[in-house]
Amino acid sequence: MDDVTTDEFLAGVIEGFYGPPWSESERHEVLDWMRQWGLNTYFYGPKDDLHHRIFWRTPYSDADAAVIGGLIHECQQQGVRFVYALGPGLDVRYNDAADREALRLRFTQLRELGCQDFCLLFDDIPDRMHPGEIERWGSLASAQCALTNEMSAWLRARQPRSRFLFCPTPYCGRMEAAGLGGEGYLETVGRELSQDVDVFWTGPEIISSEITVGHIDGLAAKLRRKPVIWDNLHANDYDGRRFYCGPYSGRSAELKGRVKGILTNPNTEMPLDFMALRTLAAFVHAPGPWDARAAYLAALKEWLPEFETVHRPMVFADLVLLADCYYLPHEEGPEARQLFHDIAELLARDPADWGAEAALVRAQVVRLREICARMAELKCRPLFHALSRRVWDLREEMDLLDRYIGFALDSENRGRTFHSDFHLTQTYRGGLVRRLQDLLVQATDGSIRPGPSAANRGGPARA
Repeated sequence: MDDVTTDEFLAGVIEGFYGPPWSESERHEVLDWMRQWGLNTYFYGPKDDLHHRIFWRTPYSDADAAVIGGLIHECQQQGVRFVYALGPGLDVRYNDAADREALRLRFTQLRELGCQDFCLLFDDIPDRMHPGEIERWGSLASAQCALTNEMSAWLRARQPRSRFLFCPTPYCGRMEAAGLGGEGYLETVGRELSQDVDVFWTGPEIISSEITVGHIDGLAAKLRRKPVIWDNLHANDYDGRRFYCGPYSGRSAELKGRVKGILTNPNTEMPLDFMALRTLAAFVHAPGPWDARAAYLAALKEWLPEFETVHRPMVFADLVLLADCYYLPHEEGPEARQLFHDIAELLARDPADWGAEAALVRAQVVRLREICARMAELKCRPLFHALSRRVWDLREEMDLLDRYIGFALDSENRGRTFHSDFHLTQTYRGGLVRRLQDLLVQATDGSIRPGPSAANRGGPARA
């Protein structure tokens, strides 16, 4: 296995999500975490920095350049590699000398700010070119490789120790299987992209629950090099109602020897990223087999002091339950899974047959509701602000369940319909997006079909 403690193995964070870029103070805190935990790379490429994709030809203003320059300087002070990414793929003209000069000018501006390492991203773009470019290059992959090779060679002529990275248009297994980028895209990259350029990959999926050694070995054969993992395991920019604080998991320790680095693109809300970075760092430095759950519990104990409230400290067992509710995209943590199972089993039975079990389930529901409510009392206000809307949704569901179970337990309510004065139609679970979600239902196998709401949609909404 490669020595992942060296600077050659990239281990760290990607600020590469859709949504508001992190603030200067948030980046400072991330770098402080990285220094403590032995992470060595900060990759800068937030999609909604307008100069990253939309205005990539336009230099940064003096004020914006000063902010990035300050980040570069702080990375250097902390011993962290700073990688600057540019995403010109939405409208770059591969045959245009002016566009190539614009790339050089942007890289020059960043070099003058102290940046050593760079990346060109061609992700999340249309896989097409202008007719003249097709005649010149023959394929999108060839055009992108030629442009990347030119920029990489130009940079290394000025900074021989620089590292250059490349993100392909099909950057996961599903995209490749669908033919995104054209036939043989990855094989072309393997043949034509300079061997000293590293290639990003997210795994079988954009958000991969598992990345196996076999999957990476097959990819490396096509790319003719080990990839760098761009890991979206903790990313939440595709669903603002959720966040993820589960462990770095679904990747075996052997994976570290098959890749040139692992960078995590985590939650958009930086205060929620303690667990993603802490457990990645533990994974990178783990000397033997990886126990994700043990690492999760250890990291939660380190995070626990941030959950002190104005009245009393958070109990560790309560934090475990809360965090298990926001575990990972493809799964809840075991305590949340058990709670869901117990609630579902109870509701599937006639209330007349609930017995003492109902009181036990209701106690757990109330416990979780109160844990959510206590988040408003957090002394760490940035953490509260990041949690508030998401945890509020969970609190409302627990409150509704508590009220329903209490109603159904009263024998005098048998045969009566339950209503909640605190969960009113069209304000609770309301809005157009929610109504649209009810029209098409997705089954566990991924298939999608019209739901009951489509057949009973009624007339147009009234003012």
